[in-house]
Amino acid sequence: MNRSLKESIKHKFDRYAPYYDLVMEGLFGHTLRKWRKRLWERTSGKILEVGVGTGNNMEFYPPGADITAIDFSPIMLGKAKKRAERLGLAVKIMEMDIEKLQFEDDTFDTVVSTFVFCTVPDPIQGLKELRRVTKPEGKILFLEHVRSEKPLFGLLMDFLNPLPRFLIGDNINRNTIENILRSGMKIEYSENLASDIFKMIIASPNKE
Repeated sequence: MNRSLKESIKHKFDRYAPYYDLVMEGLFGHTLRKWRKRLWERTSGKILEVGVGTGNNMEFYPPGADITAIDFSPIMLGKAKKRAERLGLAVKIMEMDIEKLQFEDDTFDTVVSTFVFCTVPDPIQGLKELRRVTKPEGKILFLEHVRSEKPLFGLLMDFLNPLPRFLIGDNINRNTIENILRSGMKIEYSENLASDIFKMIIASPNKE
């Protein structure tokens, strides 16, 4: 993967961090919180959250859970650390590249990713890393926005995609379901949350 592309996306997220909560939580907060809460109710054991951002999932962390949270944006992580302190959470927060996770194989019981794989430069590699660090009996939980399967709407998303990709490195037309399968995982459950664009996905690492 082109290093300059990854650094460009990282720079955009660092620049966007001060406004992220105001935009995302201000516009969509109530709906997103409902989805986040439902997803985190499915977590158990030793948990990894990838793409923690400013920590918008933290209010839904299970009490006393063993949680590690990572992101590649140091500015986002700074805000996440402050949120964890406010909430009194003992979460381990680390700067890390999702495409090259610094964990041993089969480390986590649950991996959580919320609205992350729209921006990962090499999504297949990132998903393979999630699969690698998840225990064979573990699960990988996703909230994602994806390309619509409706022909006209999908083409519209393709047409508009260069704008959010330029502004914040976000791709609105990723086929994340297909990418999850290509990474070697097995999809155990998939639910449309809003039309066919926003999805909750539960996958298993599918290790023999």
